[in-house]
This record gives sequence, C-alpha cells and structure tokens, in this order.
Amino acid sequence: MDEAALRAELPARLVVEAEGLRVGLVHDAGPAQGRHRRLLDAFPNCEVVAYGHTHLPEVTRAAVSWIVNPGSPTERRRASAHTMVVIEAGEPELVSLDP
Repeated sequence: MDEAALRAELPARLVVEAEGLRVGLVHDAGPAQGRHRRLLDAFPNCEVVAYGHTHLPEVTRAAVSWIVNPGSPTERRRASAHTMVVIEAGEPELVSLDP
C-alpha cells in the first residue's frame, strides 16, 4: 500500500534480532495453501516468522517456529477484531484491542 519510491527502499524480507530472538518479517506470505511451509523455508533458524497483508490474526506453532500475523490495530477488514501480537519470553500472544 506504500508508494513505489518507499517500496523500492524496503527489503521484501528481513530478519531482525531483538532480545536474542530471531524474527523473520515479510508483508505478503502468499496464498493460504502452503503458507506455513513457504514461511519456514524462507526463514530458517527464526524462532518467529511474522507476516501481514491479510489482516487476519494468527498465532500458530509450526515445527520449531511460531508463525504470527498480528492482524491490524487500525483496519480489521475481514477480521472479527482489531488486534496485535505481543511477544514475551519468546511466546507470542494475540491481543484484542476491542472492548
């Protein structure tokens, strides 16, 4: 959804380390079928792989990694609530922001 100039500056995929946790990041993880396998293959050795695009929240343990989609705190679209994911001690938790 960003302008072309900004998209050109941003990597399609990124791995970051925060407090000893390796997190793989990608915006669009592609079709639902085979998504977990694609994400695990794209981000080996990551404890958490986070993707977005669908706005549908997900917190799933897949093999030795967590696969998460935080949903959206602002535009829930097809999701039932505004959400985000908080990770403490390596454990992701889906948090609903709606009352």
